[in-house]
Amino acid sequence: MFELKEKAMLNEKIAELEMNLSNNYKDLAITAYKEFAELLENLRQNGLKEKTYNKYKKIFDEYSEKMDGYSHRDFYHSK
Repeated sequence: MFELKEKAMLNEKIAELEMNLSNNYKDLAITAYKEFAELLENLRQNGLKEKTYNKYKKIFDEYSEKMDGYSHRDFYHSK
């Protein structure tokens, strides 16, 4: 039962991240990405099954690649 709640929380964060990416809300997408990472690690420390962790870690890694360099802040703060 607890596993279903964990998956729901992770899926909700993925949906938020995907929505922000598709709407080009960069700051919100970056925030959701960071929250997804924190949630995944917190759940892992609190007993998330290794198989479930690996599944969502793979999804996280795919977003990491997709979001590599995904920030307009670099433009505004460049020297």
